[in-house]
Amino acid sequence: MSTTLTPRIGARVLLLDTHDRVLLVHACDPHDRGHDWWELPGGGLDEGEEPVDAARREVAEETGIVLPALGRKLWIRESRFHYKGRDHHRIDHVFLARITDTAPKVALKPTENEKAGLIERRWWSAAELHQTTDKLLPASLPSLVGDLLAGTLSATPLNLSD
Repeated sequence: MSTTLTPRIGARVLLLDTHDRVLLVHACDPHDRGHDWWELPGGGLDEGEEPVDAARREVAEETGIVLPALGRKLWIRESRFHYKGRDHHRIDHVFLARITDTAPKVALKPTENEKAGLIERRWWSAAELHQTTDKLLPASLPSLVGDLLAGTLSATPLNLSD
């Protein structure tokens, strides 16, 4: 079995619409379809790319939504997981963005990996996040969103790990 020891750096966006719903991507491991989860849109940085630029690019590629700007960095999440027969180590920078128009503006550009593992995209209310028994990444997403909407989330980016 192959292991990724050096962490891959990524960027994700907690994207809120005018109703304070969060856009999540439902994905699965193509090698184990029973292993599925909901996560924020985003992905790995390209060579020389900054996290802010990667976050905007990834949202456009995965959802067709063009973000003219991002808000503040909310947290940095370090994770280790098993996917497609390998162990992985990721460090994701997560930014806030708000939009008024949820319609895609550009064509989707999914990678082969995304095509193989994408199930659906869906907007979630804070209440739905708290009620679901589905796997959310990060697992603390319901309370993080609740704190953000209540104005009690730290102004300094949090450090999360799981």
